[in-house]
Amino acid sequence: MASKARKKTNKSKITMAKQADRHRLYELSVQYAASEIEFVDDTYKTLRKRRARVLREDFCGTANVCCEWVRLRKTNHAIGVDIDGEVLAWGRENNIGKLSKQQLNRLELNQADVLKVNSDAPDIISAMNFSYWLFKERKQLKNYFKRVRSALKDDGIFFMDAYGGYDSFKEIVEEREIEGEDFTYIWEQESYNPIDGNLVCHIHFGFPDGSRYDKAFSYDWRLWTLPEIRELLEEAGFRNITVYWQGWDKDGEPDGDFKPATLADADAGWICYISAEK
Repeated sequence: MASKARKKTNKSKITMAKQADRHRLYELSVQYAASEIEFVDDTYKTLRKRRARVLREDFCGTANVCCEWVRLRKTNHAIGVDIDGEVLAWGRENNIGKLSKQQLNRLELNQADVLKVNSDAPDIISAMNFSYWLFKERKQLKNYFKRVRSALKDDGIFFMDAYGGYDSFKEIVEEREIEGEDFTYIWEQESYNPIDGNLVCHIHFGFPDGSRYDKAFSYDWRLWTLPEIRELLEEAGFRNITVYWQGWDKDGEPDGDFKPATLADADAGWICYISAEK
């Protein structure tokens, strides 16, 4: 009887995975909003010789970047757009809810399709974390780029990121310890179809007690290459399309310093930024 009781207790144990908040884990392991904002803010100033005021974040998720933007300067306004009501609700409670009243007045959140949303014309539109890869056909992605260009101010700039390298075409699992946190980030590329470029990926999280939060996030994307992205941006009417590549530190690790580049090494894996001017 005693052993049965112990077994029942173990079964009902609340693991670290069961207590985990997937959106918080994502922000801690994937999205560094301050760095992202610093890049688009400084790059816009370099290209336009003035500071941007209005930023629209497409596929904004928890609106972490929007919050960082309105905190940056008292003149900044942010517009967040996402079709997922659940993630927007989390962002309102956990991120937007921490803003001051003055900051709240400068942030607008829209539950809408990025292909249909209407907003005030921003200086910057940002589509990060490869979110636009959900558009799998050329005509779909080109249509989105056209919508972005039309929405921007006359001298507006579109920013996005991309990743690639020969490992991006493989079915692999990579683990990364998150400094200062008690969990492991696990990136899985479950499948890649070389005929149509379809890529299925998952984010899992592992914890010290041995529990796992499997498929906390799943993505059904097309793996777009940089030449394809640049060509479609040009076809959509953008000009001065620039790729920003990061360098390496003394330990051979990416240094997070992204600079304009026209030539890069054929690495196993890389992440870059892209800017496209209206």
